[in-house]
Amino acid sequence: MTILGLTGSIGMGKSTAARMMRRLNVPCHDADATVHALMGRGGAAVPAIAAAFPGVVRDGRVDRAALGARVFGDNAALRRLETILHPRVRAAEHAFLRRQALARRRLVVLDVPLLFETGGERRCDCVLLVTAPAFLQAQRVLGRAGMTRERLDQVRAKQMREPEKRRRADVVVNTGLGLAPAYRQVRALVRDLRSKRTRCHGEAER
Repeated sequence: MTILGLTGSIGMGKSTAARMMRRLNVPCHDADATVHALMGRGGAAVPAIAAAFPGVVRDGRVDRAALGARVFGDNAALRRLETILHPRVRAAEHAFLRRQALARRRLVVLDVPLLFETGGERRCDCVLLVTAPAFLQAQRVLGRAGMTRERLDQVRAKQMREPEKRRRADVVVNTGLGLAPAYRQVRALVRDLRSKRTRCHGEAER
């Protein structure tokens, strides 16, 4: 089974690429969705977050806005949150990989926004980076509710610089060229990985 890491900075089109993968019948594990479930009503991380950040749990779920206000710009608080979430996300990822291996899948995707920043590329056989020009990234992100230029700059500062991500990735898809060209590139990559025609430099540590 080939594990493809899918990553990309905020506003680059990673979620769009993940939808393309699912359209091509490639199982995807979404790290962000896992975090949402962990912090939702009855989520496994809710008690630990409530203990570490009193007042952010309301009606049995984590108030993401309240939690964000507590950790954004506070590195110590952010690390405390990561020690709660990251092991649980990894456990969910391992369970996903076991299920797909039992189903004899040829190809699966790990959709992880901070793949390079957390060393997650070591768990993948190949890495796909989704990117776009900086002006288009800003245009997309600043159109979201509650997003400001200052907040975007802070998010960018916590992410690896784009040239370094490009250097580390096996395949780069530029969503700034339009959805149709991006889909053709994703489809070709899926075809080649399934048939073992694409050679990637990574070796998964599993």
